[in-house]
Amino acid sequence: MKRWCTTLAALLLVTATAACSDDDPDSADPGGDGGTTLTVFAAASLTSSFEQLGESFEKSHEGVQVDFNFAGSSDLVAQVQSGAPADVFASADEANMDKLTADDLQGSDPELFATNTLEIATPPDNPADVQSLEDLANPEINLVICAPEVPCGAASQSVAEAAGVTLEPDSEEQSVTDVLGKVTSGEADAGLVYVTDVITAGDAVQGIELPESASVLNSYPIATVADSENADLAQAFVDLVLSDEGQQVLADAGFGRP
Repeated sequence: MKRWCTTLAALLLVTATAACSDDDPDSADPGGDGGTTLTVFAAASLTSSFEQLGESFEKSHEGVQVDFNFAGSSDLVAQVQSGAPADVFASADEANMDKLTADDLQGSDPELFATNTLEIATPPDNPADVQSLEDLANPEINLVICAPEVPCGAASQSVAEAAGVTLEPDSEEQSVTDVLGKVTSGEADAGLVYVTDVITAGDAVQGIELPESASVLNSYPIATVADSENADLAQAFVDLVLSDEGQQVLADAGFGRP
Protein backbone atom coordinates (compact mmCIF):
# COMPACT_ATOMS: atom_id res chain seq x y z
CA MET A 1 0.00 0.00 0.00
CA LYS A 2 2.81 2.37 0.89
CA ARG A 3 4.59 1.64 -2.41
CA TRP A 4 1.32 2.33 -4.38
CA CYS A 5 0.85 5.70 -2.67
CA THR A 6 4.43 6.69 -3.41
CA THR A 7 4.01 5.79 -7.09
CA LEU A 8 0.72 7.72 -7.33
CA ALA A 9 2.31 10.79 -5.76
CA ALA A 10 5.15 10.67 -8.25
CA LEU A 11 2.74 10.43 -11.17
CA LEU A 12 0.72 13.38 -9.89
CA LEU A 13 3.91 15.43 -9.53
CA VAL A 14 4.97 14.67 -13.10
CA THR A 15 1.50 15.56 -14.42
CA ALA A 16 1.39 18.80 -12.49
CA THR A 17 4.88 19.76 -13.68
CA ALA A 18 3.93 19.11 -17.31
CA ALA A 19 0.75 21.16 -16.95
CA CYS A 20 2.67 24.09 -15.48
CA SER A 21 5.20 23.84 -18.27
CA ASP A 22 2.42 24.05 -20.87
CA ASP A 23 1.02 27.20 -19.23
CA ASP A 24 4.42 28.89 -18.94
CA PRO A 25 4.65 31.57 -21.65
CA ASP A 26 8.43 31.34 -21.50
CA SER A 27 8.21 27.77 -22.78
CA ALA A 28 6.33 28.80 -25.96
CA ASP A 29 7.90 28.04 -29.31
CA PRO A 30 9.24 31.39 -30.57
CA GLY A 31 8.33 30.40 -34.09
CA GLY A 32 4.78 29.30 -33.16
CA ASP A 33 1.95 30.89 -31.22
CA GLY A 34 4.45 32.52 -28.88
CA GLY A 35 6.12 34.42 -31.73
CA THR A 36 5.78 38.10 -32.59
CA THR A 37 3.59 39.52 -35.34
CA LEU A 38 4.65 42.75 -37.03
CA THR A 39 1.72 44.45 -38.76
CA VAL A 40 2.53 46.59 -41.77
CA PHE A 41 -0.10 48.79 -43.45
CA ALA A 42 1.07 49.52 -46.99
CA ALA A 43 -0.29 51.00 -50.21
CA ALA A 44 -1.66 48.37 -52.60
CA SER A 45 0.95 49.22 -55.24
CA LEU A 46 3.65 47.96 -52.84
CA THR A 47 2.21 44.45 -52.55
CA SER A 48 4.76 42.48 -54.54
CA SER A 49 7.84 44.39 -53.30
CA PHE A 50 6.83 44.41 -49.64
CA GLU A 51 5.89 40.73 -49.64
CA GLN A 52 9.40 39.99 -50.86
CA LEU A 53 10.91 42.23 -48.18
CA GLY A 54 8.65 40.64 -45.58
CA GLU A 55 10.07 37.21 -46.37
CA SER A 56 13.59 38.60 -46.05
CA PHE A 57 12.72 40.24 -42.73
CA GLU A 58 11.29 37.03 -41.30
CA LYS A 59 14.43 35.11 -42.26
CA SER A 60 16.63 37.57 -40.39
CA HIS A 61 14.31 37.88 -37.36
CA GLU A 62 13.59 34.43 -35.95
CA GLY A 63 10.12 34.04 -34.47
CA VAL A 64 8.76 37.14 -36.20
CA GLN A 65 5.87 37.00 -38.66
CA VAL A 66 5.14 40.00 -40.89
CA ASP A 67 1.44 40.51 -41.61
CA PHE A 68 0.49 42.97 -44.33
CA ASN A 69 -2.64 45.01 -44.85
CA PHE A 70 -2.55 46.23 -48.45
CA ALA A 71 -5.18 48.76 -49.55
CA GLY A 72 -5.61 52.31 -50.77
CA SER A 73 -3.56 54.72 -48.66
CA SER A 74 -6.62 56.76 -47.72
CA ASP A 75 -8.38 53.66 -46.39
CA LEU A 76 -5.29 52.59 -44.47
CA VAL A 77 -4.75 55.89 -42.69
CA ALA A 78 -8.46 56.02 -41.81
CA GLN A 79 -8.11 52.58 -40.21
CA VAL A 80 -5.14 53.73 -38.13
CA GLN A 81 -7.04 56.87 -37.11
CA SER A 82 -9.90 54.61 -35.98
CA GLY A 83 -7.57 52.61 -33.75
CA ALA A 84 -6.66 49.66 -35.94
CA PRO A 85 -3.42 48.08 -34.65
CA ALA A 86 -0.49 48.77 -36.96
CA ASP A 87 3.26 48.93 -36.48
CA VAL A 88 4.31 50.49 -39.81
CA PHE A 89 2.51 52.66 -42.36
CA ALA A 90 3.75 53.10 -45.94
CA SER A 91 1.74 55.48 -48.10
CA ALA A 92 1.65 56.00 -51.86
CA ASP A 93 1.62 59.76 -51.33
CA GLU A 94 2.61 62.37 -48.80
CA ALA A 95 -0.93 63.72 -48.36
CA ASN A 96 -2.15 60.62 -46.55
CA MET A 97 0.99 60.44 -44.43
CA ASP A 98 0.30 64.06 -43.47
CA LYS A 99 -3.07 62.92 -42.09
CA LEU A 100 -1.23 60.48 -39.83
CA THR A 101 1.22 63.06 -38.54
CA ALA A 102 -1.52 65.68 -38.10
CA ASP A 103 -3.07 63.35 -35.51
CA ASP A 104 0.33 62.60 -33.92
CA LEU A 105 -0.04 58.94 -34.85
CA GLN A 106 3.47 58.53 -36.25
CA GLY A 107 6.10 56.82 -34.15
CA SER A 108 9.00 58.06 -36.23
CA ASP A 109 9.56 60.87 -38.69
CA PRO A 110 8.27 59.84 -42.15
CA GLU A 111 10.98 59.16 -44.71
CA LEU A 112 10.57 59.02 -48.48
CA PHE A 113 11.63 55.67 -49.93
CA ALA A 114 10.28 55.49 -53.52
CA THR A 115 8.55 57.30 -56.35
CA ASN A 116 6.07 56.15 -58.98
CA THR A 117 4.37 57.44 -62.13
CA LEU A 118 1.20 56.59 -64.00
CA GLU A 119 0.75 54.52 -67.13
CA ILE A 120 -2.26 53.40 -69.15
CA ALA A 121 -3.08 49.70 -68.86
CA THR A 122 -5.28 47.92 -71.40
CA PRO A 123 -6.11 44.25 -71.99
CA PRO A 124 -3.33 42.55 -74.01
CA ASP A 125 -5.14 42.98 -77.33
CA ASN A 126 -6.11 46.62 -76.57
CA PRO A 127 -9.64 46.21 -78.04
CA ALA A 128 -10.44 49.94 -77.85
CA ASP A 129 -7.16 50.86 -79.58
CA VAL A 130 -6.15 53.27 -76.82
CA GLN A 131 -2.93 55.08 -77.67
CA SER A 132 -2.91 58.24 -75.59
CA LEU A 133 -4.40 60.13 -72.67
CA GLU A 134 -6.69 61.98 -75.08
CA ASP A 135 -8.20 58.64 -76.13
CA LEU A 136 -9.38 58.06 -72.58
CA ALA A 137 -11.77 61.02 -72.92
CA ASN A 138 -13.75 59.10 -75.55
CA PRO A 139 -17.11 58.27 -73.88
CA GLU A 140 -17.27 55.00 -75.78
CA ILE A 141 -14.23 53.70 -73.92
CA ASN A 142 -14.89 51.87 -70.66
CA LEU A 143 -12.41 53.65 -68.40
CA VAL A 144 -11.53 52.77 -64.81
CA ILE A 145 -9.41 54.92 -62.51
CA CYS A 146 -8.83 55.26 -58.76
CA ALA A 147 -11.17 57.40 -56.66
CA PRO A 148 -9.95 61.01 -56.10
CA GLU A 149 -9.05 60.42 -52.44
CA VAL A 150 -6.74 57.55 -53.37
CA PRO A 151 -3.19 58.57 -54.41
CA CYS A 152 -3.46 57.03 -57.88
CA GLY A 153 -6.78 58.80 -58.34
CA ALA A 154 -5.41 62.17 -57.31
CA ALA A 155 -2.48 61.64 -59.68
CA SER A 156 -4.85 60.66 -62.50
CA GLN A 157 -6.82 63.88 -62.13
CA SER A 158 -3.63 65.96 -61.93
CA VAL A 159 -2.27 64.41 -65.13
CA ALA A 160 -5.56 64.95 -66.94
CA GLU A 161 -5.82 68.57 -65.81
CA ALA A 162 -2.25 69.29 -66.87
CA ALA A 163 -3.02 67.88 -70.31
CA GLY A 164 -6.36 69.67 -70.60
CA VAL A 165 -8.23 66.37 -70.79
CA THR A 166 -11.52 65.67 -69.01
CA LEU A 167 -11.86 62.11 -67.76
CA GLU A 168 -15.30 60.61 -67.17
CA PRO A 169 -14.56 57.12 -65.85
CA ASP A 170 -17.14 54.35 -65.77
CA SER A 171 -15.83 53.30 -62.37
CA GLU A 172 -13.68 54.76 -59.59
CA GLU A 173 -11.92 52.22 -57.39
CA GLN A 174 -10.49 52.38 -53.87
CA SER A 175 -7.10 50.93 -54.81
CA VAL A 176 -4.87 50.68 -57.84
CA THR A 177 -5.00 46.88 -57.68
CA ASP A 178 -8.79 47.07 -58.10
CA VAL A 179 -8.31 49.16 -61.25
CA LEU A 180 -5.78 46.67 -62.57
CA GLY A 181 -8.12 43.79 -61.76
CA LYS A 182 -10.90 45.26 -63.91
CA VAL A 183 -8.49 45.67 -66.81
CA THR A 184 -7.04 42.16 -66.58
CA SER A 185 -10.52 40.64 -66.29
CA GLY A 186 -11.66 42.44 -69.42
CA GLU A 187 -14.27 44.51 -67.58
CA ALA A 188 -12.53 47.71 -68.67
CA ASP A 189 -10.99 48.88 -71.93
CA ALA A 190 -8.37 50.90 -70.08
CA GLY A 191 -7.26 51.98 -66.65
CA LEU A 192 -4.79 54.43 -65.17
CA VAL A 193 -2.37 52.57 -62.90
CA TYR A 194 1.24 52.87 -61.81
CA VAL A 195 4.15 51.82 -63.98
CA THR A 196 4.99 49.24 -61.31
CA ASP A 197 1.54 47.64 -61.66
CA VAL A 198 2.00 47.21 -65.40
CA ILE A 199 5.36 45.54 -64.78
CA THR A 200 3.89 43.24 -62.15
CA ALA A 201 0.96 42.27 -64.39
CA GLY A 202 3.32 41.17 -67.16
CA ASP A 203 1.55 39.72 -70.21
CA ALA A 204 -1.87 40.19 -68.58
CA VAL A 205 -1.93 43.82 -69.74
CA GLN A 206 -0.48 46.12 -72.34
CA GLY A 207 1.19 49.23 -70.96
CA ILE A 208 1.03 52.57 -72.76
CA GLU A 209 3.43 55.25 -71.57
CA LEU A 210 2.13 58.66 -70.59
CA PRO A 211 4.53 61.52 -71.36
CA GLU A 212 2.26 63.76 -69.27
CA SER A 213 2.88 61.69 -66.14
CA ALA A 214 6.45 62.94 -65.84
CA SER A 215 5.13 66.11 -64.24
CA VAL A 216 3.07 64.19 -61.65
CA LEU A 217 5.35 62.14 -59.45
CA ASN A 218 4.00 60.18 -56.49
CA SER A 219 6.44 60.11 -53.58
CA TYR A 220 6.09 57.26 -51.06
CA PRO A 221 6.79 57.94 -47.35
CA ILE A 222 7.11 55.34 -44.57
CA ALA A 223 7.00 55.65 -40.78
CA THR A 224 6.45 53.57 -37.69
CA VAL A 225 3.09 54.01 -35.98
CA ALA A 226 2.79 55.55 -32.51
CA ASP A 227 2.26 53.24 -29.53
CA SER A 228 3.40 50.19 -31.46
CA GLU A 229 4.05 47.24 -29.16
CA ASN A 230 6.92 46.28 -31.47
CA ALA A 231 8.59 49.66 -31.92
CA ASP A 232 12.11 48.28 -32.36
CA LEU A 233 11.00 45.70 -34.93
CA ALA A 234 8.90 48.32 -36.71
CA GLN A 235 11.93 50.57 -37.05
CA ALA A 236 13.98 47.61 -38.25
CA PHE A 237 11.45 47.02 -41.04
CA VAL A 238 11.55 50.70 -42.00
CA ASP A 239 15.35 50.47 -42.06
CA LEU A 240 15.13 47.44 -44.37
CA VAL A 241 12.95 49.36 -46.83
CA LEU A 242 15.44 52.23 -46.81
CA SER A 243 18.48 49.95 -47.07
CA ASP A 244 20.34 49.01 -50.24
CA GLU A 245 18.50 45.68 -50.25
CA GLY A 246 15.12 47.35 -49.96
CA GLN A 247 15.90 49.93 -52.59
CA GLN A 248 17.06 47.23 -55.01
CA VAL A 249 13.83 45.25 -54.57
CA LEU A 250 11.82 48.41 -55.24
CA ALA A 251 13.95 49.35 -58.25
CA ASP A 252 13.48 45.87 -59.72
CA ALA A 253 9.72 46.42 -59.45
CA GLY A 254 9.95 49.69 -61.38
CA PHE A 255 9.90 52.19 -58.54
CA GLY A 256 12.09 55.27 -58.77
CA ARG A 257 14.32 56.52 -55.99
CA PRO A 258 13.05 59.38 -53.81
